[in-house]
Amino acid sequence: MAIGGVQINNLNLMQGPLNEVERYFLYIGAGTKNQGKVLTVDNGTDFDELLGTEDSTLKTQLIAARQNAGQNWGAVVYVLATGEDWDKAVDICMPQVTVETIVVTEAISAKTDLEAMHAKAQDIMGEYQRPLFFIAASRKIDTDSEDWSTYVTEQKKLTDGIAGNQVMVVPTLWGHDQGTLAGRLCNRAVTVADSPMRVATGPLIGEWGEKPVDMDDREIDMSILRELDSARFSVPQWYPDYDGMYWADGNMLDVEDGDYQTVENLRVVQKVMRRIRPLAIARIADRKLNSTPASEASNKTYFMRPLFEMSHSTEVLGTVFPGEVQPPEDEDITITWPTRDAVELFVVVRPYNSAKSITANIALDLV
Repeated sequence: MAIGGVQINNLNLMQGPLNEVERYFLYIGAGTKNQGKVLTVDNGTDFDELLGTEDSTLKTQLIAARQNAGQNWGAVVYVLATGEDWDKAVDICMPQVTVETIVVTEAISAKTDLEAMHAKAQDIMGEYQRPLFFIAASRKIDTDSEDWSTYVTEQKKLTDGIAGNQVMVVPTLWGHDQGTLAGRLCNRAVTVADSPMRVATGPLIGEWGEKPVDMDDREIDMSILRELDSARFSVPQWYPDYDGMYWADGNMLDVEDGDYQTVENLRVVQKVMRRIRPLAIARIADRKLNSTPASEASNKTYFMRPLFEMSHSTEVLGTVFPGEVQPPEDEDITITWPTRDAVELFVVVRPYNSAKSITANIALDLV
């Protein structure tokens, strides 16, 4: 004998959209208004009202970032209180906001500042499992006492010997350099896989006509910018007889043979990290993930989801606009079981090549 019964369960297969953190930056700098506060800003924000009418490095970089990011820009701002340092500000902000990048607008004074930023990025990863990177700024040239040779020599001391693949540093040459790069990295016309060097993104927006000079009134030139670039600074550049100002590589302070010497490589991998994590959390103690061949095959597809989504390409009038990464292959996800209740995932991310140096060889046919 039995009593009939029906039970209906709502199964959550975790197929919803994943949050986008990319292009959302935290700016930390000194100001005279709203000190010690976490503020949100966008394209319509009045910075004079929010940060005060006085000129400040923080406001200068935010204006440059907004101009170069274009549509749908948004950011978080923390105004340092008097005597407060950026390290404490980061600790205050991290429980409140999730961002891709932290932009410290006050110029660093020693290589220990860069080491501290890399260490802070590691601390944040350890505490919040939140991958991010820092954009630092170095000081302007002292036009009363320095020529370009002296300035470059002093600047190179800051990055010499530093191994920090989650830190990039921008020298303050025109004054709004750091904000310009930060904005360019947030431009939604391109992806996180695109280098800030990309010329098709358009020229840099802002006041670039007057070139900075040294104590001898010598204007900055490409030889100086190349020297800073070779020291792993991220700098603007121009092309002779080609209108507009552009950017060079977004250099990270990675080691000589590291995979993350340029920002686009780091951003792509960190984006995959952010999207793999919630998928992994949803599989904790779920027996759908087990050591049988059928389960491993199913879960390879499950964990490939971020790679599939990031690999979507679009073809317009015969021109293919590639996705952020190449479409994943079966062997790009490996699942191993070091113990019966612990799983390790190995994920391969394949970005596309990008030509940053083009040589044209012209031959004459006289036959």
